[in-house]
Amino acid sequence: MAHMVETMAYAGEVPWHGLGVPVSNDLSPNQMMEKAGVDWTVAEVESFIEFNGQQVPTGQKSLVRTTDGKILTNVGKGWNPCQNADAFDFFHEYVMAGDMEMHTAGSLQDGQIVWALAKVKDSFELFKGDTVESYLLFSNPHKYGKSINVMFTPIRVVCSNTLTFAVDSGSDRQVKIGHRGVFSPEIVKEQLGIATEKMAKYKEIASFLGSKRYTNESYIDYINTVFPRSSDKRVKEGMTTAESLSRNAKLALDVLETQPGANYAEGSWWQAFNSITYITDHVQGHNQENRLANSWFGYNQSKKRDALQTAIKFAEDA
Repeated sequence: MAHMVETMAYAGEVPWHGLGVPVSNDLSPNQMMEKAGVDWTVAEVESFIEFNGQQVPTGQKSLVRTTDGKILTNVGKGWNPCQNADAFDFFHEYVMAGDMEMHTAGSLQDGQIVWALAKVKDSFELFKGDTVESYLLFSNPHKYGKSINVMFTPIRVVCSNTLTFAVDSGSDRQVKIGHRGVFSPEIVKEQLGIATEKMAKYKEIASFLGSKRYTNESYIDYINTVFPRSSDKRVKEGMTTAESLSRNAKLALDVLETQPGANYAEGSWWQAFNSITYITDHVQGHNQENRLANSWFGYNQSKKRDALQTAIKFAEDA
């Protein structure tokens, strides 16, 4: 099976997933692109099939990596690929102005997803030491059915949990761009707005969660809501709490009091919410590559949003 992470570079400390090669934290976006091994382009090539000894056009095009001829995906008419250089150039003005620094970048799924993550020079601290930092993530998929996605994402330093800004599915914390139009960095930057404002709002949410206490009963209800039981695991008379939980809910319960940072706002809905973010980033999945991909681009991204929405509702009722 191919590795989820094809190439990767990181600045600073070794990331929680332990992947990639180390680089300086003062690289330009273009230099980071080269170090991460994604300084390649894609070309659209007419697609054919062999039939009765003849090449018959399929009406589609193949998106081909020019460095090695690898076919990344097949697309229809009107597809506009965003080159990796354009994705990294998106960060140029921020980095050159000193507002951000390149943090990690690389290629997933054999080149089908290229990403760049920049650290925004903005953070907040809660509960006398619980620091949350802000990052800007740009994912550039060379894969049919996937959109370009640019979003702010908070990361909790004490445990490296990738949190979520989004409190609803229509949140303006991210901008998605389809490949039917031409990528416009100016429009994306305008839609994203200012990171500082978003971090201030998120600090309010985190502070609120940290001010509200859960009970054993309400926490069990919470993880059962986020990770509901399967149809064959109905609660039966005589069942213990652990026996009645789904596998993922049991994982969250197991780390509730032992997760890194459990001492901050102990017993609060902030601790409860982070039991979910911790297991999605560090426990679930077959390996670290799988966890990285799911945390940023897959199922766990929406799971964290749902967990945050649910935590807020429970905290409001506390």
